[in-house]
This record gives sequence, C-alpha cells and structure tokens, in this order.
Amino acid sequence: MTLEEKTAQLYGAWVGAQTDGSGVAPHQHEMAGDEDIEALTRHGLGQLTRSFGTSPVDPALGALALARTQQGLMRDTRLGIPAIAHEECLAGFTAHGATVYPVPLSWGAAFDPELVAEMAAAIGNDMRSVGVNQGLAPVLDVVRDLRWGRVEETIGEDPYLVGSIATAYVRGLQSSGVIATLKHFVGYSASLGGRNLAPVQIGPRELADVLLVPFEMALRDGGAQSVMHAYTALDGTPSAADPRLLTDLLRDQWEFEGTVVADYFGVAFLQRLHAVAASLGQAAHLALAAGVDVELPTGHCYAQPLVRAVLAGDVPEALIDRAVTRVLLQKCALGMLDADYTPVPEALSGLPAEPDGLPSPDAAAGTVDLDKAPHRDLARRLAERAVVLLANPPADDRPGTLPLEDPGRVAVLGPLADDTAALLGCYSFPAHVGIQHPDVPAGVALPTILHALRAEFPQAVIRHEAGCDLPGPGPVSTTEERRDKLERARALARDSDLCLVVVGDRAGLFGRGTSGEGCDASDLSLPGEQAWLLDAALRTDTPVVLVVAGGRPYALGRWADRLAAVVQTFFPGEEGAGAIAGVLSGRINPSGRLPVGVPREPGGQPWTYLQPALGLHNDTSSLDPTPLYPFGHGLSYTSFTWGGATCADDTLTTVGGTRVSVTVRNTGSRTGTEVVQLYLHDPVAAVSLPLQRLIGYARVDLAPGETRTVSFDVHSDVFAYTDHRADRVVEPGDIELRLGASSTDIRHRLRLRVEGPLRKVGYDRVLTCPASVD
Repeated sequence: MTLEEKTAQLYGAWVGAQTDGSGVAPHQHEMAGDEDIEALTRHGLGQLTRSFGTSPVDPALGALALARTQQGLMRDTRLGIPAIAHEECLAGFTAHGATVYPVPLSWGAAFDPELVAEMAAAIGNDMRSVGVNQGLAPVLDVVRDLRWGRVEETIGEDPYLVGSIATAYVRGLQSSGVIATLKHFVGYSASLGGRNLAPVQIGPRELADVLLVPFEMALRDGGAQSVMHAYTALDGTPSAADPRLLTDLLRDQWEFEGTVVADYFGVAFLQRLHAVAASLGQAAHLALAAGVDVELPTGHCYAQPLVRAVLAGDVPEALIDRAVTRVLLQKCALGMLDADYTPVPEALSGLPAEPDGLPSPDAAAGTVDLDKAPHRDLARRLAERAVVLLANPPADDRPGTLPLEDPGRVAVLGPLADDTAALLGCYSFPAHVGIQHPDVPAGVALPTILHALRAEFPQAVIRHEAGCDLPGPGPVSTTEERRDKLERARALARDSDLCLVVVGDRAGLFGRGTSGEGCDASDLSLPGEQAWLLDAALRTDTPVVLVVAGGRPYALGRWADRLAAVVQTFFPGEEGAGAIAGVLSGRINPSGRLPVGVPREPGGQPWTYLQPALGLHNDTSSLDPTPLYPFGHGLSYTSFTWGGATCADDTLTTVGGTRVSVTVRNTGSRTGTEVVQLYLHDPVAAVSLPLQRLIGYARVDLAPGETRTVSFDVHSDVFAYTDHRADRVVEPGDIELRLGASSTDIRHRLRLRVEGPLRKVGYDRVLTCPASVD
C-alpha cells in the first residue's frame, strides 16, 4: 500500500453535514463542509459517516445510496476496499422511520440486561440489513453530576449497573454482526461543574474504581470491538493524546485488539480546543502515537496533514502501519475483504436488479420497514419496565391514589403533556435530526401522554392546559400570555376530580433543549416555569399526581409531602406514553428502579450514593445531600416480604467464593416484580471507601402468594478496591453483604470474615456476582 492508501483507511467522510450552526456534533458548523470528498476517497476510505443519520432519507434509498458508494470505492480505487459505515444507535438506529427505543437511563431503570440485549440485537439487525457495520454505542460514562446534559445517555450512577447493562447491549448488538463502540473513554461524565467538554480533575482511585470499571466489563465480558476516546482532558491530558489510556492500559494491560475511533472532530480539537498541538499535522501525530486508529467524522488531520507530516519526517510511518493493520483486520473480520463480498445489503437483495447489480430508486423506495411490530413490542416492554413509581401514599382509605380506577374529571397540565418531546431522547432520530426538518413527518407513530391517557381512560373526562412554556424552539409568550396560561391551568385543576401534572425536559443539542449534549443545567430545578405550574396546581383542593418525563431527575423535595403520587420516567421512546398511562391505570404494575437518585434540593449537587461517610449527611456541614428518593428505589402495586437470608460460608479466603441467598414472597393480590439488590460494605479499609456499592441484582417475577429464592455467587475478587499505592487489592478482614430493595432499604446484613494474605488482582479478576432465581 502507498502512504496515501494507508492513510485513507484511517479516516471517514461525511457527506451532507450541516454548517449552519444546527449540527449534531460540537463545532460542526466550523469543521464540516470544507472537505474535498473526491480527494478524501481517491485512494480509498476507512469509514462512511452517518449515511442515515444526517438528514431524513427513505431507508431503502439510503441503503441504495450507501451500496452505490461502496461500489464506487471497490471499482474506482486501486485496492477496491469498501468502507465501514457507522451510525449512532443510542436510542435505536438513528434513521428516519426506525423504532425509537427508551434512552439508556431507562435501560438502567429497568434493571433488565436480558431485555436490553434483545433490544440491541434488534437494532443491530436493522442496521446490518441496510449496510451499516458499526454502531456508536453504548455510553459507559458513570453519572457523577446530574447537571451534566448527557445524563440521559448514561445508564446510571453505579459502575456495576452501568457495566452489566452496557455489556448486555454490546453482546446484543454484536450478535447481529455490527461492531459496538464503547464511549467515551474515559472521564467525560466527571467534567467540572457538569459542563460539557469541561476539564476533568479526578484522582486515580475514582478513575480506576468508578469510571473504568464499566469499560473493563464491556470489553472483557462483552467482547466490544471498538472504543471511542472522550473529548475531555483528564488532569490536563486530552484522552485523544493519552498513550497511558489508549495504549498502556487499553492495549497492553487489557489486551484490546479492536480499533480506537475518534469522537467527532476530537483529533482536530487537540489543536483547536485543547491547544496541545500547533498544527493539524501535529494533532494527527499526537493522536496516532496515543493509539487513535481512525479519525471521525472526516479527515481533517489524518488525510493531507498526516501525509505531509510523514513526508517531512515528523511522523514515523510505523504509527500509520500500526493503525491501518488494526483497521484492515477489522474489515477482514467483517468479511469486507472476502472475494465474494457484495455491498448489496440484505434489505435490497430480493429486489429486481439493474445492470449494476442494484435496484432502481423507484423499485427500492418504501420497501424497508425499520419499525416492525416486534420492534415496537420490544420498545413497549422496555418502556413499561423502566417506569418508576416514586411515591404513592395512602389516600381516602385506599393503599394509594394509584392505580386510578375511575378518575372522573381529570385535568392534565404541563407543556409536555401533549408534546412528543416528553418521549424523545437527544439521540433519537426525531429529536436529533428530525427537529431540523419540521416539514418531514416523524416516520414513526408517537402518541403523546395526553393521547395515551384518553385511550387508557375512555370513560373519563380528560381536559388539558399547558399552563406554561418550556424552553426550546418556538415563540416566547408575553408576560400577559404566560399569566393567562397559568390561570387557565389553575381553573381547570379546581374544576376537576384529579390533576395530573406532567413535567420534565425537551431534549436538544448544544443549548437547543433542557437536556442532551451541551444542554447542561445550572441546578436541578424544574426547567422553565414548570415549578410555578406545579405550585399553582397544589394551591387548589384537587389531588395532584406528578409525572416526571425527561433526561435527568429534578429536585422534588419542595412538593414531596403534598403530592398524591409521583411517577418518574426517562425519555421512554415511541411506546412510552402508553407505558406511563398503563402504570397510572394499573394495567401495568410498575417495576422500574432508580438508576440515579432523585435530589431533595436543587443545589445539592454534585452527589451520587457512592460516598464515604464524610460525603453523607453529618454534623460537620449545614448542607444535607441526602436524596429524596435513593438509588435503586421503586414501588409496586403489590407487596413483598423477604425471608431469611443465608450465606453458605462464615469465612472465605482472599481467593475464595461463597453463595448468598434470600427468599422473596409476593404477599399482595396481583402479580409483581421485586428487584433484589446486593450491596457491599467494607467496614475498615486502607483508604476511605464508599459506604456501600452495588455488586449484584436480580429481577424476580412473582404471582400472588408465590415465593422464590434469589442466589448470588460472590467471589472475593468483587471486594477489591484500589489502594493508596494504586494497586487493586483484596485484603483480609470483615465484610458485610447487604440485601436490599434499594440502597437505603436494606433488608438483610450478612457478615463475612475474609482470611488469607493481601492479594493484588488485575484485569482477569471476577467482575460480577451472577444471580439465579429458583
């Protein structure tokens, strides 16, 4: 291969990227649109960027255009190597008309890895069917500050939950033949002040024991084949230029053999934003030397600037050889270098072909369905399992206001009640791309919460008032208009038997929403005037049920003791409105659990439950960070009792294991699901550790009166932590295993004695506590 042919395999090309400031990547308006596509592809191409997720396109015509591009690469370049086509797939395949699934924070709320794997396989099959080879998901960033705009893209605040769910997603996606890309490696979620791309200043122990753990799990147990570097600088070193992360740790210690790809424009940002490179060529050198194999979305640095730097003797060609070998091995594994490889994807293979082997546009248009009934059923099941019932206090001689039996006259208030924005995460196609094309239909059925409520309660009188505006696109109301909206909402609430207030977020990008990439919050107050609306509703005598639908939790302490019930969901996707209505009616017994705590006060951040004693409420500070609803919390319409818990051993060695079991009985009148959570508490350690952390969990489905036994296989490796010498160790001493229905609702405590010598553990350690339900 010539130098130009080798470098051509190390970057992507992005056709049709917007440059008007409404793009889908940071600084896209500055960085996109100035590349010469013909020059970029003259000697071949490594990747094709977002053929489906750049603008609305009929999926079949998108597949046809992609196949023709691949044909051109194979026909018109000397080596004839096709490109890997990648797409976003965080809330489903980011393509027009593709199923919109719940966002990752809802995956975490479901506590259901098997269902997430099933969803990921369906997403991958759709992507593969139209010619996409690589998916830019999942996100493994552990929430460290709820103000960060990308909380909705994360799975939660606990590394074990994040790692186990993400590993399931990786397995599902890659079972379809699509490469999963872990992002963002590493530290992105720990940026200062919860600001997107802000510097990260954390210690090595937090890095090792919180932020890196999910990546270890998804790489080793999930077999992920690609990793995306983070935008951020960790203690001053940008991830894209950090060989300690991308080579020493990822390659040498963890033995990763896949490809490292750049987050969009991340290599050029070494010059433009981080100021660690004086030129694009130097940025290319830093990234290549660190271990970034592929520049995305296009070749700002790895195209001509890199060629010139090599010819000038500034960059060793051996670095290019290393990266191109990894890229070609991956293409080989995908079958793209096989003699019988065809760029015609499965979705087009059954259509009448023209002389070039492809169908005509007229024959292809409308033939690809990316929102089939089984996919919608998957979206529905996941949305239903992710709804969390936060509060349902007894009312009027009933166990709780919910479920609603005969609600009578219902006032539905809130700007999100009749807006699909309540359902859609930032990386769903309608919110990510479709919002820029308001004249194009969404491509999938998106009933609003209001529509779903009317379908769920056909006998009820359901009336709606927005009550206030929500920050986002559209005209801004005058002061008089805002006053009138609020008064109409209050009057409607007074004239109703029940008031349902729907609050939350509108996802957007870079300040165009209240949640999403670049939409960070100054505090955790409800966005806009939604708090005033809730206050107004509560000043009436009508019982108020609150539904929170958005991308992050918000502080609810000011209203907690006055609400008839509280339901939380996180951008639940196209089937989410029905899931919410079903929980309110009781058709669905809620089983979701919080993947992040719900704060009491808006300013009590940053905070997660992974705190040592001094990070919790105590008398040394006037500030109380205790959440209103803790990690792992969630209620049901039935009741459960937990029987005796047992541990097979009183002692184990630093290389041993044991089994922990507990019985759970449904003592209520309807079928329900309990989520049994296993936490580790280490009373004394060489460093100050979180009071407890999750090490296992299991969903337990129980019919009325049924009893089942949940068992966890616990190896001493899961007790390991990183000490002050930066060694990960299992030490002798006392351990307490806690079984609970949440991080604060602990039902059983089991003491163990760990005996034997202090033992260092590495990447090959046991990472999980497998659960079984009998």
